[in-house]
Amino acid sequence: MDIHGALKKYFGFSQFKGLQEQVILSLLSGNNTFAIMPTGGGKSICYQLPALMQEGTAIVVSPLIALMKNQVDAIRGISSEHGVAHVLNSSLNRGDVNTVKADIESGITKLLYVAPESLTKEEYVDFLKNQKISFVAIDEAHCISEWGHDFRPEYRNLRNIISKIDDVPIIGLTATATPKVQEDILKTLGMSDATTFKASFNRPNLFYDVRPKTDDVNKDIIRFVRQYQGKSGVIYCLSRKKVEEIAQVLQVNGIKAVPYHAGLDAKTRAKHQDMFLMEDVDVVVATIAFGMGIDKPDVRFVIHHDIPKSLESYYQETGRAGRDDGEGYCLAYYSYKDIEKLEKFMAGKPVAEQEVGHALLQEVVGYAETSMSRRKYLLHYFGEEFDEVNGLGADMDDNVRNPKKKHEAQEDVQLLIEIILLTKEKYKPKEVVNTIVGKSNAMLQSHKTHEQPFFGKGKSKDKKYWMALLRQVLVVNLIRKEIEQYGVVKVTDKGKDFLKNPYSFMMSEDHVYNLENDDSIVTNSKGSGVSTDEKLMAMLKDLRKKVGKSRGVPPFAVFQDPSLEDMTLKYPISIEELSNVHGVGEGKAKKFGKDFIALIEKYVEENEILRPDDLVVKSTGENSSLKLFIIQNTDRKIPLHDIAKSKGLDFIELIMEMQRIVFMGTKLNIDYHIDDILDEDQQEEIYDYFMEAETDHIEAAMTEFDGDYDDEELRLMRIKFISDVAN
Repeated sequence: MDIHGALKKYFGFSQFKGLQEQVILSLLSGNNTFAIMPTGGGKSICYQLPALMQEGTAIVVSPLIALMKNQVDAIRGISSEHGVAHVLNSSLNRGDVNTVKADIESGITKLLYVAPESLTKEEYVDFLKNQKISFVAIDEAHCISEWGHDFRPEYRNLRNIISKIDDVPIIGLTATATPKVQEDILKTLGMSDATTFKASFNRPNLFYDVRPKTDDVNKDIIRFVRQYQGKSGVIYCLSRKKVEEIAQVLQVNGIKAVPYHAGLDAKTRAKHQDMFLMEDVDVVVATIAFGMGIDKPDVRFVIHHDIPKSLESYYQETGRAGRDDGEGYCLAYYSYKDIEKLEKFMAGKPVAEQEVGHALLQEVVGYAETSMSRRKYLLHYFGEEFDEVNGLGADMDDNVRNPKKKHEAQEDVQLLIEIILLTKEKYKPKEVVNTIVGKSNAMLQSHKTHEQPFFGKGKSKDKKYWMALLRQVLVVNLIRKEIEQYGVVKVTDKGKDFLKNPYSFMMSEDHVYNLENDDSIVTNSKGSGVSTDEKLMAMLKDLRKKVGKSRGVPPFAVFQDPSLEDMTLKYPISIEELSNVHGVGEGKAKKFGKDFIALIEKYVEENEILRPDDLVVKSTGENSSLKLFIIQNTDRKIPLHDIAKSKGLDFIELIMEMQRIVFMGTKLNIDYHIDDILDEDQQEEIYDYFMEAETDHIEAAMTEFDGDYDDEELRLMRIKFISDVAN
């Protein structure tokens, strides 16, 4: 039977998808084969069909028990023989194992799914040695590489085990692999001769959007999900605690959502997964434990509440959206703080592992902060060229729809390439940038780079600028990262030509993500249909200035910018509605609110504006109990560090919480703490600064005092100031 007949007979399809046919023919001809196909590209048929067509049993190595079970059930569904496919893993008892062995011996079993751990059992290896094996398939082959996003040490030894069983062709399959990971897989499996098939990684129907992560992230998520009422979506979080919290907030706000993480018992997990598949709920909030075995074609959005550890993970997770080629919106929230948190997690690991982890994380930072086409950036990471003008899906990301400013950077690119060559192409991006801005470290000193005449030649611009430029130069292939010594930057032939005949290089200016939570503005990209009313914003700012003047306080002490922003979205026209605005509590609404709601009411009437009445986001009671706890304990003059400890907060988290309380209009007396850390003159100096300042941004205060006070001291003084003058 030819392969088209077999495809029709077993799977009912009349034609192959993408590269399937070529991969299958390669394997049937007895070649070692390597297939890289994005999620949803139909990888499993590439080994299922040849296994069903050939004599003997194919061994399929897979890391996930749930996934094996799904596939075995699917294959049994298309065959009259129950034993056509079996699982061999730790979930079987003695009797089950004997049944499996009998079916293999009698030639009934075509596909045997095994976990890599099972293959280390001598009993199984000895048994399989004496059977007719057609080939070995290694699914999720990226697990072999420590540069992959899901490294499993037990995968490293597969080559030795396979050679003990039989000399048969091997097929490796993966849904994501950078050039570095591909090379690693082939080397470790000892099949550098493999015929490699690589499908395009471009998913033109997915829209990529990255937004700054602010205190208002939950509100933003609710607004976003409400636009997709009745449609399916997945929200990824890093911690179980966050998963539970977000699922709860969604439920409280009338969205059908369930949590999914490894801390739930198997029964609950299975139930939640089924509810999602059967559409009894719309949204699953999950850690990455979810979705490996999920094949729901109509997921309409994937939200990353926390940015993942690598671009492979990000690609894999966003890839769960729009598998039916319909709409798929991929929204990620980014703040550099999250990256720092991930770096802290790595601290205890072996140095080699840390290096890999840091390198992968920096790629994520590059993607999140870039202002060029995100699709081009992502595809370049996977070793694929993309034409950002005519390519499929070229306008499907926030950067392309809202282009950032560009400027001519030809001379800077020349300097960058020259420095890489002058330092003998032996540095990673960080060292290259340190050389340009003239910041010495042990690495540079050991090569005496800090003594060279070119050291610090580009110090008129900061590190961030040069790092952004380096990333953009990398994507257009004037420089490349060496695969063998991962991360070391080399100049390509194209880059050397650029030095000889330079041409215009328009550099996009990177996003500046303001990390000050309380000062950050909730911006929404075009895609979300929510943006501020600029005209009203200007009127509110004028009024704020006036009110501040009449009360003898700076404007920011009346209402913060994010509060004004929120007023332009919600148009509050009563004191009660005003107290639901971001950063405005009851106290503040009563104290300053009268003029503001009068202005907004008049504005709404004159411009015939329809007010959204559903933007009051209910919160789960946790915050209010914490607020009360802090107020009561500061009244009792309990040391702040003790308050933080008893609630399991970092000190900076407590400060953020206190900021929120005073910005909402409640008084907090923390003089007892401040008196311990700053003397009277110091307090007076900072107090006077805030009184005169245009803005209460901490960065501005840090610059003003030029290192005399640290971040914590200034924040605590700002809390005292706002509490005294505005509340």
